[in-house]
Amino acid sequence: MSQVYSPSTNETLCASTDGTELKSILDNETTPEEWTEDSFPGLEILCTIYITYSVIISVGLLGNAILIKVFFKIKSMQTVPNIFITSLAFGDLLLLLTCVPIDATRYIMDTWLFGRIGCKLLSFIQLTSVGVSVFTLTVLSADRYRAIVKPLELQTSDALLKTCCKAGCVWIVSMIFAIPEAVFSDLYSFSNPEKNVTFEACAPYPVTEKILQEAHSLVCFLVFYIIPLAVISVYYFLIARTLYRSTSNMPAEEHGHARKQIESRKRVAKTVLVLVALFAFCWLPNHILYLYRSFTYHASVDASTFHLIATIFSRALAFSNSCINPFALYWLSKSFRQHFKKQVSCCKAKLRSKPPSATHSNTPTRAPSITGSTCGSEISVTLLTDYSITKEEESV
Repeated sequence: MSQVYSPSTNETLCASTDGTELKSILDNETTPEEWTEDSFPGLEILCTIYITYSVIISVGLLGNAILIKVFFKIKSMQTVPNIFITSLAFGDLLLLLTCVPIDATRYIMDTWLFGRIGCKLLSFIQLTSVGVSVFTLTVLSADRYRAIVKPLELQTSDALLKTCCKAGCVWIVSMIFAIPEAVFSDLYSFSNPEKNVTFEACAPYPVTEKILQEAHSLVCFLVFYIIPLAVISVYYFLIARTLYRSTSNMPAEEHGHARKQIESRKRVAKTVLVLVALFAFCWLPNHILYLYRSFTYHASVDASTFHLIATIFSRALAFSNSCINPFALYWLSKSFRQHFKKQVSCCKAKLRSKPPSATHSNTPTRAPSITGSTCGSEISVTLLTDYSITKEEESV
């Protein structure tokens, strides 16, 4: 079975194949006229897709929103590495609010619904969010390398300001890389000869441009996956070597103090490494699938059930990366876990506490105020820090 291949906006990043293609596959497997009481494969698949997307969006919004709230509300959490973590959370929120809902519409609609401006704008936003994720992880790895290789460097008074500037530069660089995607993305006409219909879809290149399709997949794979992960690997090799040498050459008289420093920095490096590993794992299937299609077919698609399952799996896995980082931090960081629980309990307390009625206007309100002050209190621990040995002993 062959079908006309119609690419979608940022298909290597936000949709490993476009929703029009999947909709066609679903339609060809079981059409509404063929459905019976015992056979609803198309409907079941669609329900599974939308339930999965809903869970990803809901969990991602909750986790990243709490992470950002903890950073801005708890002053002790406003450290250099936490600035990068928070910037990463903003990038994840951007992806969850734009890419995932837009991608969901492609399973049920052939034609692009958001116009030419929407095509260019969403292409720009979606690629920017992915760039922020991978480039922030790269810069964060470099920061861990500097902290471990040069542990005696004192934190300057403007360190936080410089870090904010670095995080801002990551966003600017990501936007610059996304500009070509916005410029060349447009609405292109595609036809489905089996149904004798023509429709418009948003794509970064015409479907007939074989060279552009192959170049686009390769550039995205290199710029947003291979090169950043290669740089991160170099940093972590140097970090591992430094930690090994520090342990081997540790003076006996400073054994206890130095051991605490090394163990603290190892925990911080481990946390960052887990975030990097999650990114690499979640996005690899999506890139591989896009490379496969770019170099194996251009006028027709693989309409097999295996290809359909692989496509849905790769998309869901890539999107899930934007919702699992806060929960990875919850698992790895005792301080963040403590603040996370505190914020959740505060939300529950606010939901339970209702404004007093007129008949109870004189009721004391001391207890709610105590709860509120407890939720706003600061704890002398940090999520990721390594500038003070006192804080290091209580960090990740």
